[in-house]
Amino acid sequence: MEPRVVDRLRCPVCAQPLTETAAGVARVLRCPRRHSFDVARHGYVNLLAGRAPHAGDTAEMVAARADFLAAGHYDLISTALAAAAAQAVRHLAGAGADGAYPLVVDAGAGTGRHLAAVLAALPDAAGLALDVSKPALRRAARAHPRAAAALADTWQRLPLADAGTAVLLNVFAPRNGAEFRRVLDPAGSLLVVTPAEDHLTELVDALGLLRVDPAKADRVAESLGGHFTPAASTVHRRELTLTGPEVVTLVGMGPSAWHTDATGLAARVAALAEPVRVTLAVRLTVWRPTAP
Repeated sequence: MEPRVVDRLRCPVCAQPLTETAAGVARVLRCPRRHSFDVARHGYVNLLAGRAPHAGDTAEMVAARADFLAAGHYDLISTALAAAAAQAVRHLAGAGADGAYPLVVDAGAGTGRHLAAVLAALPDAAGLALDVSKPALRRAARAHPRAAAALADTWQRLPLADAGTAVLLNVFAPRNGAEFRRVLDPAGSLLVVTPAEDHLTELVDALGLLRVDPAKADRVAESLGGHFTPAASTVHRRELTLTGPEVVTLVGMGPSAWHTDATGLAARVAALAEPVRVTLAVRLTVWRPTAP
């Protein structure tokens, strides 16, 4: 695993530092109290303290997301995150940080595509993809040479050192305000991407998809309140031109996949006129840790 990432990891059982060692042909992360965690042959390490409450995205959902993202449809999000992360690192340096390499953590990283784009814009940074989905982590572990991947539940204590993260990414994923605050440098930044009200609006009625919660912004603020203060917020919007199969893939990679019958979805998509024009609309908010 990326040594600079391992240096910032902590044992999920006792919070002690971890080091990587060989155990036969396998690699293991071990703490001074001899708690050990195997590095899977796919490149990620399981740092759960106990069993996960859920398995996360399925292999089918992850494959759908990988195909859709590889086509560049959501590159708008990656580009916006890369620019915001670069600005966040400049802010960190201007705040008198000690100059150590920045660590970028993606909480709910999925395939790691957004993290890879951020690392490409930050040549001195290392990255860590956190997710509870093993199929996602198999891809995230290979997303970028300077990235590592770990199985972790964002609702639990994160397996990271206090104040050792420069930038924390959170894209369409759960938010743990207290833990995000603990692991971020006091001058670090939390970059949160959430759907705007008109995100995929053309497909909601036509395909019976889940609607964006109109109180989404309030719920995000509530989850982070007391731990973070918003510093900036921007909406990024573009029109996607999709084929019918790409629409099926788009639905299959998101939360509506859990609530949509595949046969019924295929019939409704077949009734759409191609190309299908769909609005991509997201809000990127930069949050800074509140003073202790």
